[in-house]
Amino acid sequence: MREVWPGEPYPLGASWDGRGTSFALFSEVAERVELCLFDDKGHETRVALPEVDGFVWHGYLPGVGPGQRYGYRVHGPYDPARGHRCDPGKLLLDPYAKAVEGEVRWDRSLFSYQITDPAKRNTDDSAPFMPKNVVVNPFFDWADDRPPRTPYHQTVIYEAHVRGLTMRHPDVPEHQRGTYAGLAHPAVVDHLQALGVTAVELMPVHQFVPEHAMVARGLTNYWGYNTIAFLAPHNTYSSSGQRGEQVTEFKAMVKALHEAGIEVILDVVYNHTAEGDHMGPTLAYRGIDNAAYYRLLDADRHLLLDYTGCGNSLNVRSPHALQLIMDSLRYWVLEMHVDGFRFDLAAALARELHDVDRLSAFFDLIQQDPVISQVKLIAEPWDVGPGGYQVGNFPPLWTEWNGKYRDSVRDFWRGSSSVLPEFASRLTGSSDLYATSGRRPVASINFPTCHDGFTLTDLVSYDHKHNTANGEDNRDGTDDNRSWNCGAEGPVEDPAIVALRRRQRRNFLTTLFVSQGVPMLLHGDEIGRTQGGNNNAYCQDNDVSYVDWSMLRTEADLLSFVRGLARFRKAHPVFRRRRFFQGRVHEGDVRDIVWLTPSGKEMTSSDWHSGFGKAMGVFLNGEAIVEPGPRGERIVDDSFLLLVNAHHEPITFTLPGAAFAPGWRQVLDTAEDEAWPAVAPEGVAGPGTAVQIASRSMRVLSSTARL
Repeated sequence: MREVWPGEPYPLGASWDGRGTSFALFSEVAERVELCLFDDKGHETRVALPEVDGFVWHGYLPGVGPGQRYGYRVHGPYDPARGHRCDPGKLLLDPYAKAVEGEVRWDRSLFSYQITDPAKRNTDDSAPFMPKNVVVNPFFDWADDRPPRTPYHQTVIYEAHVRGLTMRHPDVPEHQRGTYAGLAHPAVVDHLQALGVTAVELMPVHQFVPEHAMVARGLTNYWGYNTIAFLAPHNTYSSSGQRGEQVTEFKAMVKALHEAGIEVILDVVYNHTAEGDHMGPTLAYRGIDNAAYYRLLDADRHLLLDYTGCGNSLNVRSPHALQLIMDSLRYWVLEMHVDGFRFDLAAALARELHDVDRLSAFFDLIQQDPVISQVKLIAEPWDVGPGGYQVGNFPPLWTEWNGKYRDSVRDFWRGSSSVLPEFASRLTGSSDLYATSGRRPVASINFPTCHDGFTLTDLVSYDHKHNTANGEDNRDGTDDNRSWNCGAEGPVEDPAIVALRRRQRRNFLTTLFVSQGVPMLLHGDEIGRTQGGNNNAYCQDNDVSYVDWSMLRTEADLLSFVRGLARFRKAHPVFRRRRFFQGRVHEGDVRDIVWLTPSGKEMTSSDWHSGFGKAMGVFLNGEAIVEPGPRGERIVDDSFLLLVNAHHEPITFTLPGAAFAPGWRQVLDTAEDEAWPAVAPEGVAGPGTAVQIASRSMRVLSSTARL
């Protein structure tokens, strides 16, 4: 029998202090809690936690330290009709575990009912098939690590998957590919820096579990949106494979990226867990306190409310579930040094009854928290429940993945009619969505592509999804792609189609980098990554999803173009304003923004709402930036003219009068199939000059006023 001291009820989880380890687990419904310790041969020793305070069961074990594997067994009521599902036959993971060893091995013992007769109990021991928690050493030499704290208006986000980004990188040592160490490798960091990336937004790195049905199809949960432990970095992303070393390796990755001036943002999934619906396995929360951790149906408490499409929704009405979320967020900021979070299906976190409430308890907690309120907070502002599409409705601290930006930009460049007004709004920061709530253009995270859907190359190469490899008869994934294959489905050799697709990619990328707000680039888009038309590669842990770094050679011009766009945006504050355009004169005679017809005249209401609406000019006045610099200084930039033509035929534009600029020189033309172009000083055009803009292209001109 091990010696057990009373310990303390806080902090929750397993905490090593150099002499022993404190264990603490919340369960309001438990009648007894056993801590289960496992040796290297898998032998289990059970220790009853001796104390309970405020529904937290706790004890301290002298001599227990880092590397110790453990789990819990919770004794209490098994009464699904009342929402209780305690089952001491099931080994349970610690919700506050800092590290997990092993993976779930799917077996009928993981379920608390008989598979052949769900009305009957299944008390089989699940321990042989369960991963185990690991006590970790919290100490790490951060040296002089400091968060970059890049302001939003200077931020360029790169959405990446730890495994997919590095698995095929030839300069990353083979044993580091697909790992935190691989992401921190100088070859990868150098690539990010050359792209102008200031923040990587990592797809889920919390410990996750592949679903049973997916594994049965010979696939896995590659994306990772199926969390089981909110404080533990996913163990298979560790290059060492040593017990608990994923924590140290993750910290080293953050430190290396910070040294390069790159922030780390985590895509977090607090809306549901990997235990699924009421027929799911008992892995952790269900067996600890089902009613506290999950939203149950009031009329039938053996069922779970599902706002996520994943079988369950975390109970954000419960103070203990909210505490878990907040403790997890603070841990990743304070202990792991991350710089922000992107909240998956964030609308689900705002549901207190059945409505999405922007003043819900979750947002109140975030607002007043001195740690979390100071990092980047990005919402995916929708879920799958009624009223769940909440783009533009999040509180002032938050930025949002702007799904309307994605949709309108795609519609415009595929040639849809009557989308010009919305395209213009998205180009200028979506003031219709964010201005009324007191937010700024940076509330909009702009993206033409993300992990969920087509890559950029596939967006211009496929009209339809091609997801048969997912094993769901091509039923999964959205049919609302708003894509255009440019004349043929999939890979082609037709030079005209190939050229048009390359032009369309440049159109999307140029639009992204000249739009107000925060640009987000999907990993691999800068070198033409393709998923073969799969728009839902969530289960493809293979070359379908991995970045093919050999394309650095074949897509060198595209890479150069993206790097040039990032440098261009960084050099010109007129494209990253902190306040919305006002459409009025600040100093001088010309407004801060002017919308022009191809004839060079200001657009009228009828021009905006004509059935055609596929071309326009946009004047951006670099002399009319009203927000001051960091030391209160006036910000002055060049003025620019964007000439945009989504029509299938060339359009002749007339450059505006001398009041706008004495002359114009070309910065870039997306119709030119080349790397980032050099500005030709002799290529100056005066006011009133007729300029032909090629079909489906965009030209950026710079004023000569400040030359």
